[in-house]
Amino acid sequence: MSAGDVHFEVFVRRYPDSGWALKMATDVRLTALDSANEMIDRGEVAAVRVMRETLDPATGEFHSLTILNRGVPEKPRKVKAPEPTEPLCVSPQDLYTCHARERIGRLFETWLERHEATPFELLHRPDLVEQLEASGVEIAHAVQKIAVPEAHSRGASVAEMTKSFKSLGDRAIERLMRDARRGLPHVSPDTFAKVAGQLAKDPEGAYRLGCAVAASLAPAQSWSEKVGLLLDLADKAPAEGAGRKLALSVIAQPLEEIVGCQKGLDNVVGGGLDLGARLAAMSRLAAADVVDALVKAEPSVAKMMPELSDRAKRLAHWLHDEDFTGVRAAIGQRILRDLSGQRRLRPSDPVSEIDVIRGLAMSLTAASGKLLPLDQVQAAFSARSRMLVTRDFVETYLGEDNTVQEEAEALIWLIENVIGGGAKREAGRWLTSLIFSLRFETESRETHHAAARLMELAKLQRAVARCGLIEEAYKPIQVKLGEIGGLIEADARLIATTLRATVPALSRLTALLKLACGEAGPLGPVADKARAEAMKLARADDTRAELSGAPDRVDAIRDLLKHASLAA
Repeated sequence: MSAGDVHFEVFVRRYPDSGWALKMATDVRLTALDSANEMIDRGEVAAVRVMRETLDPATGEFHSLTILNRGVPEKPRKVKAPEPTEPLCVSPQDLYTCHARERIGRLFETWLERHEATPFELLHRPDLVEQLEASGVEIAHAVQKIAVPEAHSRGASVAEMTKSFKSLGDRAIERLMRDARRGLPHVSPDTFAKVAGQLAKDPEGAYRLGCAVAASLAPAQSWSEKVGLLLDLADKAPAEGAGRKLALSVIAQPLEEIVGCQKGLDNVVGGGLDLGARLAAMSRLAAADVVDALVKAEPSVAKMMPELSDRAKRLAHWLHDEDFTGVRAAIGQRILRDLSGQRRLRPSDPVSEIDVIRGLAMSLTAASGKLLPLDQVQAAFSARSRMLVTRDFVETYLGEDNTVQEEAEALIWLIENVIGGGAKREAGRWLTSLIFSLRFETESRETHHAAARLMELAKLQRAVARCGLIEEAYKPIQVKLGEIGGLIEADARLIATTLRATVPALSRLTALLKLACGEAGPLGPVADKARAEAMKLARADDTRAELSGAPDRVDAIRDLLKHASLAA
C-alpha cells in the first residue's frame, strides 16, 4: 500500500456542546498528533480527535480509524421529536402573534407597500381586508407560497396545506367582518386612555384595541403621519396599570412594522439622504441619548450625524420606554442589514464614506448592549471593511492627481478604519505596494525640499506602526521608508550641508539629533549617519563651550541625545 493511500484528519470541538469540525488534514501522522495535542494543551478547543483514513483501491472508499481522542466527552444527542404535520397557526387568533405578522408581511409585501399599510393594519382593518379580497388572486398566491414549503418540511401534501391555510384565512376574515358588523371600538387621543382602561379587562382586549388603533391610522397619507398619530395616542395612554401596558403594547406593534420596512423608516428619518446618512439617522433615532452625548464630545461624529425631524425626535424619546424595546430592536436589525449589505454608503465620495463608517462605528459601539450586541456590530463592520479594500473602492478613494505622500497617508487612514484581520492585511498590501513602487521612490527623490520630504517620511514611518498592522507587515515598510530617506539625504547632502552651516554649534547639533532620533527624518541610514556626526560634534570643544554658556538648553540637548541613543 502506497503512502498516498493513507492520510490523517484532525477534528475539533471548539466548545463542549459544539459539533465536530475538520481542522486539518495531513499525510504525516506525527504532525496530526502534535497539532491535536498542542491545541488541547493550550485550551484552544474542548476536544480533539485524530482519524486515520485508509483508501481501499478496490472500492474507492476510505476506512476510518480513531487513533487519538482527547478532551471533554461528547454528550449524547437527544433524538429530535418528529415535526407536527399541522400548521403552526390553527386559529385566527394565531395570526396576530409577532411571528405570524412577520410572515404575513413577507407574503403580502408588494400589496402592503402599494397600499402603504402594515400587517397589523391588514389584520385589524375590515376596509383593507375587503380591498385584498377584491384583488382576486393575492390571497390565493400567498396561500400557495406558504403551503409548498410547509408541506415539504412537514411531510404533508401541498393540497392538505393549501386547504388548511385557506380555511384559516377564511375564518380570520369572517371573524373580523363579523366583529365589524357588531361594532368595533373607536379611539381618538381624547378617548384613548378610557377605552384602553376598559379593554384591559377584556380577554380580547388587545385585538379590539388593535382594531381601534388601526382604524385611527386610516386617514394618514404617509408613514410619517402614521407615526405621528400613533405617538399622539401614546401621549394620551393611561398613566399606569394594566391599561397603560395594553395601550403601549398595541401601539408598539404597528410602530415596529413601520420602522422595519424600508420605505416606512426612510419616510420617518427624512427623504433625500444617502445610505450613510440614513444609517446615522437610524442610529440616532434608536439610541438618541448615547449618540447625542457622543455628538457633543466628538466633532467627527457631529460632522456626519444628521439632525432628526421633529417627529423623529418624538419617536426617539418614546424609544427609551421599555414597552418599545421591540421597535428599537427592529431599527437595530435594519441597521445591521444595511451595514452588512453591498451598497456604498457614499457612492460619490469615498473619503467621506470612511468618515461615515468611523462615526457609525463609534456610535454603534457606544450604544451596544442597549441597541445591538457588540459582537453583531463588529461582524457588520468587518463585512463593511472587506468592501473598503477592494480594487474598485481603493482606486476611486486614492484618485488620480494625488502625490505619493497623500496616497500613503490616505491608505494609512484606511488601515486605521477597517477592522478584521483579512481587511487589515489587504489594506496593508495596498500600502506595501505603494511604498515599494518605483513611482514612490522617484517622486520622493525629485523633491527640491529634502528636509521637508525627510520629515514627511518620518511622519509616515511613525504612522505605519500605529495604524493597526502587525509587526511583520509594517516593519518592512518602515525599513523601505528609511532607505528612501537615505537616498534623499545622499542626493541633497543634507547632513554635510548642516555641518558646514554658519550657525552656532548647538543649532547644528540640535538639527542632527532630530534627524538621529527619527523626528526630522526616518529611522535608518539617515538617522545612523546623523547620529554618528552628532556624537562627533557633541565632543567638539566649541560645542562644549557653547553648551556651558547656555545652561537653559542643556536639558533639551540631553533629551535629544537620549532619544537618539534609544533610536539606534
